[in-house]
Amino acid sequence: MFTLLDPPDSPAHDSMVEKKSEFIGDACHVDSLEDALAFVESIREQHPKSRHVAYAAICGGADGRLSERMSDDGEPSGTAGKPILDVLRANGLTDCVVAVTRYFGGILLGSGGLIRAYSTGASLAVKAATRARIVPCRVYRVRLEYAQIGSFQRIAAAVDGEQVSQEFTDRVVIEVSVPMDRAEAFEIRVREAFNAAVVPDPVATLNRPVPL
Repeated sequence: MFTLLDPPDSPAHDSMVEKKSEFIGDACHVDSLEDALAFVESIREQHPKSRHVAYAAICGGADGRLSERMSDDGEPSGTAGKPILDVLRANGLTDCVVAVTRYFGGILLGSGGLIRAYSTGASLAVKAATRARIVPCRVYRVRLEYAQIGSFQRIAAAVDGEQVSQEFTDRVVIEVSVPMDRAEAFEIRVREAFNAAVVPDPVATLNRPVPL
């Protein structure tokens, strides 16, 4: 899987004109469908005189499940949101949203014309974006003595782990993300290194983007 790295406040952007209607594509990375909806609303605010702002978004995948959402925003059913979603699927994308804004030019395009126009608008935005490969990861929480930190960090680095957070009290609580295909090896190494006194606690899954 892949994702886009462009943030919502600086999305990838491109546009085209089809029979006097302008189609403006904006694409960005999001962490949730709620973030995707917020991005679409921000696009609406930028284009108050536009006729339609259709969109599609895909999120998830670290746990093997994807969530999708789309909207034709008043265009005939299946002529706007679905073509945009198909572009995301065809590119193997997740954790991103594409909005295509239409300024009506006075000439009807018909269903086929609309599908092509929205698909092209989405494709242009995706092409303009910065892509990254997705690495599904499992997040572990580990409680350590201060003297154990160095050994633990070496184990995490050996399996391509990345620290997510840390908390210092009388002990150290570290959260680290580990690629799914190396998670089992990570658990075994930690148990062996600390004679089972330290047990990694799986608490979540996430998608780690790796720039291409």
